[in-house]
Amino acid sequence: MTAPTLSVRELRTGDIDAIAGYWLNADRAYLEGMGVDISKMPTREEWQQMLNEQLATPLKEKKSYALIWEVDGKSVGHSNINKIVYGQEAYMHLHLWHPEVRKKGYGVPFIRLSLPYYFSNYELQTLYCEPYALNTAPNRVLERAGFRPVKEYVTTPGWINFEQPVRLWEMTKEEFRRL
Repeated sequence: MTAPTLSVRELRTGDIDAIAGYWLNADRAYLEGMGVDISKMPTREEWQQMLNEQLATPLKEKKSYALIWEVDGKSVGHSNINKIVYGQEAYMHLHLWHPEVRKKGYGVPFIRLSLPYYFSNYELQTLYCEPYALNTAPNRVLERAGFRPVKEYVTTPGWINFEQPVRLWEMTKEEFRRL
């Protein structure tokens, strides 16, 4: 049996329903385990509008920029950055859509395949990620992918989150180049 082929590409219009479905069809316990406040969850139409707007916005003006993760050509997840300050920094998010593709060792390769898009397209000096501190999976994956822990603190990290302890991770442009 051959190893699966992992690839990353930019978001396309045809991916919008899959991303909306990921958020809207996910198990409540899974979402809460990521730090999501269910009461803040947008509707399908709101997800579609936000993602279509992202696609229509010029690269340097995007508030969010998404990549699709694929296994053997099949979309299985996405990563995106937001809080983008072009030429300086952004915050990365990581999502595998289906339980059957989690815990297979795909996280580190997907992150490493995503990094060139983020650092090159946005001329980033620093890339951050601040997952829920109690969600061990992304914290382990970030460490293995070469990110450094900066600090742990309590905040509301995003517009669909509840207040929570987060662990802030960073990778500089120089660290990315050494990978």
